[in-house]
Amino acid sequence: MQIRDELAADRDAVHDVHRLAFGSHGEVVAALVRALRDDDPEALSLVAEENGEIVGHVLFTTSLLDAPRRLVTVQVLSPLAVTPDRQRRGIGGALVRHGLRLLDQRGVPAVFLEGDPGYYSRLGFAAAGELGFRRPSLRIPAPAFQVARLSGYEPWMTGTFVYSATFWQQDCVGLREEHSG
Repeated sequence: MQIRDELAADRDAVHDVHRLAFGSHGEVVAALVRALRDDDPEALSLVAEENGEIVGHVLFTTSLLDAPRRLVTVQVLSPLAVTPDRQRRGIGGALVRHGLRLLDQRGVPAVFLEGDPGYYSRLGFAAAGELGFRRPSLRIPAPAFQVARLSGYEPWMTGTFVYSATFWQQDCVGLREEHSG
């Protein structure tokens, strides 16, 4: 398996990975990826490739931390996807670890996400609320609000995490109640 930067030629394959990985929400996630790319041309978009086939993707984009001293530019990891037939083989973890290394080299102080603490804790993430960070929405379950503090992090960097406008415009923050009828 090779992890590399996403190329423009990979975009259709990346969208297919998200559609497959997220099932009934796949189109919503693929639309989020398209919108985030347009919103953040400097996004870190990595793919996992096996035998010439894109089997995984992770996207890191710019967001803000509203810290008492000043606004701090941080990153958000969203989304992460691996094709269902390749899941549970370490591909997602390899994508995340590779991305965190690159972001750390760039001086990024912290990376936030919404996700399963059981999965992401193995990759260096911890419950953000317990570390002095506030969720941008009460629809995000507290345990799912995760952060990885990188070497550029300083103790004064606490406060409220603020998603970029794209996440709000795509209605991709937190959980929505299911509607019936």
